[in-house]
Amino acid sequence: MKKILLVAVAALIATVSVNAQAGYDTKHEIGISYGFGSNSDIINSLGGGIGLGLGGSRGDDKKRIGAISAEYFYHASEVIGLGGIFSYARYTQDVIFNRDDSKMGYNADNYFTIMPAAKFNWLRKDHFGMYSKLAAGVTFAKFKYENESGNNSNNTDNLVHFNWQASLIGIEAGGSRLRGFAELGFGEQGIGLLGIRYKF
Repeated sequence: MKKILLVAVAALIATVSVNAQAGYDTKHEIGISYGFGSNSDIINSLGGGIGLGLGGSRGDDKKRIGAISAEYFYHASEVIGLGGIFSYARYTQDVIFNRDDSKMGYNADNYFTIMPAAKFNWLRKDHFGMYSKLAAGVTFAKFKYENESGNNSNNTDNLVHFNWQASLIGIEAGGSRLRGFAELGFGEQGIGLLGIRYKF
């Protein structure tokens, strides 16, 4: 009985030891996140509000989706990870004419962003880590306006512009492979974002 117990304990210790090292042995990681206060969010709020105001109208029934991001990093070392980020955001609203509160039309703005990125792990433990992240790339924006006032002045505009993300501090915690994370910074992923990542 004692031998069986000792073998079981030894097997358990070996398993824990292998799992404990997984956080260091993994080279790849993928993650998904949701952020608030993204660059597109701020630009959309300020620019859209000013544009509508000058045209004698306002936005109503506003809906926001974003920033939803997917990211991948390959860790060349325990400190530096290189990869990329894809982010999507969508903003819609009804356009109301101020003079008589009638509905003029409908705006739908979509933002697709691709950014090469680097992640700097300055604390990497078995179940906890702290890091910073930098990314820069381009956003493909599509602005669509559907007119409902009867004059058929629907239009669609496309714009490509530079975008970025600088997460000053990121914290991740959980298992050696599956972890939740939170970041604070500035950019297209948001001022603050929450997500989950898997290391393999």
